[in-house]
Amino acid sequence: MNLPKIVSRDEWLVAREALLDREKAMTRERDALNAQRRELPMVRLDKRYEFDGPAGRVTLLDLFEGRRQLIVRHFMFDPSWDAGCPSCTAGVDEFSDGLLEHLHSRETSLVIVSRAPLAKIEAYREIRGWTYPWYSSHDSDFNYDFGVTLDESVTPAVYNYRTREEYQELGMPLCPEKGPPMEYPGQSCFLRDGDQIFHTYSNFARGAEMTGGSFYYLDLTALGRQEDWEQPKGRAAAARGAVPNFES
Repeated sequence: MNLPKIVSRDEWLVAREALLDREKAMTRERDALNAQRRELPMVRLDKRYEFDGPAGRVTLLDLFEGRRQLIVRHFMFDPSWDAGCPSCTAGVDEFSDGLLEHLHSRETSLVIVSRAPLAKIEAYREIRGWTYPWYSSHDSDFNYDFGVTLDESVTPAVYNYRTREEYQELGMPLCPEKGPPMEYPGQSCFLRDGDQIFHTYSNFARGAEMTGGSFYYLDLTALGRQEDWEQPKGRAAAARGAVPNFES
Protein backbone atom coordinates (compact mmCIF):
# COMPACT_ATOMS: atom_id res chain seq x y z
CA MET A 1 0.00 0.00 0.00
CA ASN A 2 1.45 3.31 -1.14
CA LEU A 3 1.49 6.21 1.33
CA PRO A 4 0.62 9.79 0.28
CA LYS A 5 3.38 11.97 -1.15
CA ILE A 6 5.26 14.10 1.42
CA VAL A 7 5.16 17.82 0.60
CA SER A 8 5.53 21.20 2.27
CA ARG A 9 2.67 22.82 4.12
CA ASP A 10 2.17 25.35 1.30
CA GLU A 11 2.00 22.58 -1.35
CA TRP A 12 -0.45 20.65 0.82
CA LEU A 13 -2.66 23.75 1.16
CA VAL A 14 -2.83 24.22 -2.63
CA ALA A 15 -3.89 20.60 -3.11
CA ARG A 16 -6.37 20.77 -0.24
CA GLU A 17 -8.06 23.90 -1.61
CA ALA A 18 -8.39 22.30 -5.03
CA LEU A 19 -10.04 19.28 -3.44
CA LEU A 20 -12.31 21.59 -1.41
CA ASP A 21 -13.70 23.05 -4.63
CA ARG A 22 -14.71 19.58 -5.77
CA GLU A 23 -16.16 18.76 -2.35
CA LYS A 24 -18.30 21.90 -2.43
CA ALA A 25 -19.51 21.04 -5.93
CA MET A 26 -20.44 17.54 -4.80
CA THR A 27 -22.31 18.91 -1.76
CA ARG A 28 -24.32 21.29 -3.95
CA GLU A 29 -25.09 18.49 -6.40
CA ARG A 30 -26.21 16.22 -3.58
CA ASP A 31 -28.50 18.96 -2.24
CA ALA A 32 -30.02 19.36 -5.72
CA LEU A 33 -30.42 15.59 -6.05
CA ASN A 34 -32.15 15.36 -2.66
CA ALA A 35 -34.54 18.14 -3.68
CA GLN A 36 -35.35 16.31 -6.91
CA ARG A 37 -35.94 13.11 -4.94
CA ARG A 38 -38.46 14.89 -2.71
CA GLU A 39 -40.33 15.98 -5.85
CA LEU A 40 -40.84 12.40 -7.05
CA PRO A 41 -44.49 11.41 -7.44
CA MET A 42 -45.75 8.57 -5.24
CA VAL A 43 -47.87 5.46 -5.70
CA ARG A 44 -50.77 4.48 -3.42
CA LEU A 45 -50.55 0.92 -2.17
CA ASP A 46 -53.85 -0.92 -2.31
CA LYS A 47 -52.45 -4.40 -1.60
CA ARG A 48 -52.41 -5.51 2.03
CA TYR A 49 -48.99 -6.75 3.18
CA GLU A 50 -48.57 -8.75 6.38
CA PHE A 51 -45.43 -9.70 8.28
CA ASP A 52 -44.44 -11.88 11.22
CA GLY A 53 -42.86 -10.03 14.13
CA PRO A 54 -42.03 -10.66 17.79
CA ALA A 55 -45.52 -9.51 18.79
CA GLY A 56 -47.29 -11.59 16.14
CA ARG A 57 -48.79 -10.84 12.75
CA VAL A 58 -48.63 -7.18 11.70
CA THR A 59 -49.42 -5.12 8.60
CA LEU A 60 -47.30 -2.63 6.68
CA LEU A 61 -49.31 0.12 8.35
CA ASP A 62 -48.32 -1.27 11.77
CA LEU A 63 -44.62 -0.93 10.85
CA PHE A 64 -45.01 2.86 10.82
CA GLU A 65 -45.73 2.71 14.58
CA GLY A 66 -47.94 5.76 14.16
CA ARG A 67 -45.26 7.86 12.46
CA ARG A 68 -45.68 9.53 9.07
CA GLN A 69 -42.82 7.83 7.24
CA LEU A 70 -41.31 4.36 7.05
CA ILE A 71 -37.94 3.22 5.72
CA VAL A 72 -37.60 -0.52 5.08
CA ARG A 73 -34.13 -2.02 4.91
CA HIS A 74 -34.43 -5.09 2.67
CA PHE A 75 -32.03 -7.52 4.35
CA MET A 76 -30.92 -10.52 2.27
CA PHE A 77 -31.92 -13.66 4.19
CA ASP A 78 -33.27 -16.51 2.06
CA PRO A 79 -35.56 -18.95 3.91
CA SER A 80 -33.11 -21.78 3.19
CA TRP A 81 -30.14 -19.96 4.75
CA ASP A 82 -29.03 -20.39 8.34
CA ALA A 83 -27.54 -16.89 8.56
CA GLY A 84 -28.13 -13.49 7.01
CA CYS A 85 -26.08 -11.94 4.21
CA PRO A 86 -22.62 -10.85 5.52
CA SER A 87 -22.80 -7.49 3.71
CA CYS A 88 -26.30 -6.73 5.03
CA THR A 89 -25.10 -7.82 8.46
CA ALA A 90 -22.23 -5.33 8.34
CA GLY A 91 -24.69 -2.56 7.49
CA VAL A 92 -27.05 -3.35 10.37
CA ASP A 93 -24.08 -3.65 12.74
CA GLU A 94 -23.76 0.11 12.26
CA PHE A 95 -27.32 0.78 13.40
CA SER A 96 -27.75 2.27 16.87
CA ASP A 97 -30.48 3.28 19.27
CA GLY A 98 -29.39 6.86 18.67
CA LEU A 99 -29.97 6.52 14.91
CA LEU A 100 -33.52 5.31 15.51
CA GLU A 101 -34.16 8.10 18.03
CA HIS A 102 -33.05 10.74 15.54
CA LEU A 103 -35.31 9.27 12.84
CA HIS A 104 -38.24 9.00 15.24
CA SER A 105 -37.84 12.67 16.12
CA ARG A 106 -38.60 13.33 12.43
CA GLU A 107 -41.70 11.11 12.37
CA THR A 108 -39.81 8.35 10.54
CA SER A 109 -39.55 4.66 11.44
CA LEU A 110 -36.77 2.35 10.25
CA VAL A 111 -37.30 -1.43 10.14
CA ILE A 112 -35.58 -4.46 8.67
CA VAL A 113 -37.51 -6.94 6.53
CA SER A 114 -36.29 -10.34 5.31
CA ARG A 115 -37.92 -13.33 3.62
CA ALA A 116 -36.53 -15.84 6.13
CA PRO A 117 -39.07 -17.18 8.66
CA LEU A 118 -39.24 -15.34 11.95
CA ALA A 119 -37.62 -18.17 13.94
CA LYS A 120 -34.43 -17.87 11.87
CA ILE A 121 -34.49 -14.10 12.09
CA GLU A 122 -34.86 -14.16 15.87
CA ALA A 123 -32.06 -16.73 16.23
CA TYR A 124 -29.71 -14.64 14.08
CA ARG A 125 -30.71 -11.44 15.85
CA GLU A 126 -29.79 -13.03 19.19
CA ILE A 127 -26.39 -14.09 17.85
CA ARG A 128 -25.70 -10.53 16.65
CA GLY A 129 -27.07 -8.90 19.80
CA TRP A 130 -29.41 -6.65 17.81
CA THR A 131 -32.58 -5.09 19.21
CA TYR A 132 -33.73 -3.29 16.07
CA PRO A 133 -37.21 -3.90 14.56
CA TRP A 134 -36.93 -6.89 12.18
CA TYR A 135 -39.86 -8.60 10.48
CA SER A 136 -40.38 -11.65 8.27
CA SER A 137 -42.12 -11.32 4.89
CA HIS A 138 -41.97 -15.10 4.46
CA ASP A 139 -45.62 -15.60 3.44
CA SER A 140 -45.96 -12.28 1.64
CA ASP A 141 -45.47 -10.89 -1.88
CA PHE A 142 -43.63 -7.94 -0.36
CA ASN A 143 -40.08 -8.88 -1.42
CA TYR A 144 -41.20 -9.79 -4.93
CA ASP A 145 -43.29 -6.65 -5.41
CA PHE A 146 -40.45 -4.40 -4.27
CA GLY A 147 -37.81 -6.05 -6.42
CA VAL A 148 -35.47 -7.65 -3.89
CA THR A 149 -36.42 -11.31 -4.38
CA LEU A 150 -36.20 -12.38 -8.01
CA ASP A 151 -38.06 -15.45 -9.20
CA GLU A 152 -39.19 -15.74 -12.82
CA SER A 153 -41.90 -18.19 -11.77
CA VAL A 154 -43.48 -15.39 -9.71
CA THR A 155 -42.82 -12.23 -11.71
CA PRO A 156 -40.40 -11.09 -14.46
CA ALA A 157 -36.99 -10.40 -12.97
CA VAL A 158 -36.28 -6.66 -12.67
CA TYR A 159 -33.59 -5.31 -10.35
CA ASN A 160 -32.56 -1.69 -9.96
CA TYR A 161 -34.98 -0.83 -12.76
CA ARG A 162 -33.29 -3.11 -15.32
CA THR A 163 -34.58 -6.38 -16.69
CA ARG A 164 -32.67 -9.66 -16.74
CA GLU A 165 -32.18 -9.21 -20.51
CA GLU A 166 -30.71 -5.72 -20.05
CA TYR A 167 -28.23 -7.11 -17.53
CA GLN A 168 -27.29 -9.88 -19.96
CA GLU A 169 -26.57 -7.30 -22.67
CA LEU A 170 -24.23 -5.57 -20.22
CA GLY A 171 -22.49 -8.88 -19.46
CA MET A 172 -23.82 -8.83 -15.90
CA PRO A 173 -25.91 -11.93 -15.14
CA LEU A 174 -28.83 -11.14 -12.86
CA CYS A 175 -30.59 -14.43 -12.27
CA PRO A 176 -31.30 -17.60 -14.27
CA GLU A 177 -34.50 -17.80 -16.26
CA LYS A 178 -35.34 -20.96 -14.33
CA GLY A 179 -34.05 -21.69 -10.87
CA PRO A 180 -34.46 -20.90 -7.19
CA PRO A 181 -35.33 -17.38 -6.01
CA MET A 182 -32.42 -14.98 -5.59
CA GLU A 183 -32.13 -12.33 -2.88
CA TYR A 184 -30.85 -8.80 -3.51
CA PRO A 185 -30.34 -5.75 -1.24
CA GLY A 186 -32.33 -2.53 -1.28
CA GLN A 187 -34.28 0.07 0.67
CA SER A 188 -37.83 1.30 0.23
CA CYS A 189 -39.52 4.41 1.62
CA PHE A 190 -43.19 4.90 2.38
CA LEU A 191 -45.39 7.80 3.43
CA ARG A 192 -48.60 7.51 5.44
CA ASP A 193 -51.62 9.80 5.13
CA GLY A 194 -54.10 8.52 7.68
CA ASP A 195 -54.48 4.82 6.87
CA GLN A 196 -53.42 5.26 3.25
CA ILE A 197 -49.86 4.18 2.43
CA PHE A 198 -47.81 5.51 -0.48
CA HIS A 199 -44.58 4.16 -1.93
CA THR A 200 -42.28 7.14 -2.51
CA TYR A 201 -38.82 5.73 -3.27
CA SER A 202 -36.65 2.61 -3.55
CA ASN A 203 -32.95 2.20 -4.19
CA PHE A 204 -30.88 -0.89 -4.84
CA ALA A 205 -27.37 -2.26 -5.35
CA ARG A 206 -24.73 0.41 -4.57
CA GLY A 207 -27.53 2.97 -4.28
CA ALA A 208 -28.70 1.17 -1.15
CA GLU A 209 -25.37 2.10 0.45
CA MET A 210 -26.08 5.85 0.17
CA THR A 211 -26.75 6.10 3.87
CA GLY A 212 -24.84 7.08 6.95
CA GLY A 213 -26.32 9.10 9.78
CA SER A 214 -29.99 9.93 10.24
CA PHE A 215 -29.88 12.91 7.84
CA TYR A 216 -28.75 10.63 5.02
CA TYR A 217 -31.66 8.28 5.69
CA LEU A 218 -34.05 11.23 5.82
CA ASP A 219 -32.69 12.45 2.47
CA LEU A 220 -34.22 9.32 0.91
CA THR A 221 -37.71 10.16 2.13
CA ALA A 222 -40.50 12.29 0.71
CA LEU A 223 -40.41 14.75 3.61
CA GLY A 224 -36.62 15.01 3.74
CA ARG A 225 -34.85 16.45 6.78
CA GLN A 226 -37.86 18.57 7.77
CA GLU A 227 -35.63 21.32 9.07
CA ASP A 228 -38.52 23.77 9.03
CA TRP A 229 -40.42 21.64 11.58
CA GLU A 230 -40.43 22.37 15.29
CA GLN A 231 -37.11 21.20 16.66
CA PRO A 232 -37.18 17.84 18.49
CA LYS A 233 -36.60 17.68 22.22
CA GLY A 234 -34.19 15.56 24.22
CA ARG A 235 -31.02 13.79 23.18
CA ALA A 236 -31.80 13.97 19.46
CA ALA A 237 -31.96 17.76 19.62
CA ALA A 238 -28.81 18.05 21.72
CA ALA A 239 -26.89 15.77 19.39
CA ARG A 240 -27.87 17.80 16.34
CA GLY A 241 -26.71 20.97 18.05
CA ALA A 242 -26.64 24.47 16.62
CA VAL A 243 -24.28 23.91 13.69
CA PRO A 244 -23.38 27.08 11.77
CA ASN A 245 -24.64 26.93 8.19
CA PHE A 246 -21.41 28.00 6.49
CA GLU A 247 -21.39 28.34 2.69
CA SER A 248 -20.86 24.84 1.30
